[in-house]
Amino acid sequence: MSKLRVLYVASEIAPFLQITEIAEIVRQIPQAMQEYGMEIRIIVPRYGTILERKHRLHEVVRLSGINITVGDDEKPLLIKVASVPQAKLQVYFIDNDDYFHRKADWSDANGKFCTDNDERAIFFCKGVLETVKKLGWSPHIIHCHDWMSAIIPLYLKTSYRKDPVFNHSKCLYSVYDNHFEHNFDVQNLTSKVLMQDIDAEEIAHLQEANYQGLTRLAMEYADMIVAGQASYNAPTSMLLDEYASKKEIIQVSKPDEFHDIYHQVLTAELVSVL
Repeated sequence: MSKLRVLYVASEIAPFLQITEIAEIVRQIPQAMQEYGMEIRIIVPRYGTILERKHRLHEVVRLSGINITVGDDEKPLLIKVASVPQAKLQVYFIDNDDYFHRKADWSDANGKFCTDNDERAIFFCKGVLETVKKLGWSPHIIHCHDWMSAIIPLYLKTSYRKDPVFNHSKCLYSVYDNHFEHNFDVQNLTSKVLMQDIDAEEIAHLQEANYQGLTRLAMEYADMIVAGQASYNAPTSMLLDEYASKKEIIQVSKPDEFHDIYHQVLTAELVSVL
């Protein structure tokens, strides 16, 4: 097999933004896989809490300029890039003035959950896939982390399934204990998630327009489900128990283990690893 190409999609990565343990996990796994000789790309949102001057972010003009549709609106996509210090890893940042320039990640300075996080997630997920297309880089593995990337497995199995960049890609989804209480507006969320080749019944999980619905949607369409941590609180644990009856469960504890897991998902008929 040629050099394995792996795309990581997450809401945070150290040292640029570190809200939860995801940031360090997403920092460690790509470096471990790069040391195995894999070709790596990492894409995260450029939240307004990320200091561009401090981290030396700069715009990639050749990748910017795409318009991303969110409902009836088209939003311009900006792509920025920076390097992880002391590692040969580049990180691409999805940016847009409306969604990511405020001084907030997924919560504002007062700790209040941003009510447009559904639109921000839709823009981010579409922006990731369009950026990879413009790069002309076809990933063997797309490893999505947490709810901000939860719509990507759906898009890969529907609207993007015939695209030559993605038609051989396998998708992993890592579940974390980042449960939130906010309920989005169902009509707003579902209407804006819909794209060509997606039927309403394929996004039925989003009738529960919250963390549970997004997580179920991701687990439904991912080729593998990965445990992002050793234990979970009740809401997330219940979701995992629900899917444990449908899909095989395997515990992953060290970054190095993904070397074998990525090769497994490319060849196995199993639809899930936990």
